[in-house]
Amino acid sequence: PTQFIPIAEEAGLIVELGEHVLRQVCLQIAVWRMSGVPVVPIAVNVSAQQLQRSNIRDRVLAICSETGIQPRLLQLELTESALMRDIDRQIAPLEGLRAAGVRISIDDFGTGYSSLSYLKHLPIDHLKIDRSFVRDMAVDANDAAIVSAIIGMARSLRLETIAEGVETSQHALRLASLGCTLA
Repeated sequence: PTQFIPIAEEAGLIVELGEHVLRQVCLQIAVWRMSGVPVVPIAVNVSAQQLQRSNIRDRVLAICSETGIQPRLLQLELTESALMRDIDRQIAPLEGLRAAGVRISIDDFGTGYSSLSYLKHLPIDHLKIDRSFVRDMAVDANDAAIVSAIIGMARSLRLETIAEGVETSQHALRLASLGCTLA
């Protein structure tokens, strides 16, 4: 993805690709539901260009309608850098998605250049702690402090936290002791 996604963005294909991925996820959810498989919300990454160039709210809700799935079965993941581009324009469509039941996450939190003053206004449900902090938190006091601060801030803002890259029981236990909700 680190090579493919930038090429798709440069070629101007990322919006269409993102919609295709979203539609395939929704179709798979529909198949699972028809098969009686219990379904939990599925996370789908959204690019900055999807946020900027398409009416994200209308597109997501249209795809949900076309595929017959409830919006509450989707979780959209947006990077800090994607959200920070023209953030004031992003708030209303994201609020519309949340009002329809779609969950919103900030992916790789702590690695971008976000303004914490906007965090309190964004219609989000989760902060995803980047794996780079989680990976070394057992051996690096600074990473442990950052993880702890993100979890504490999220809890204060009534947001769930998701830790990426949890690979050991030591990571899982430490995160749980800090109050991290999901891994």
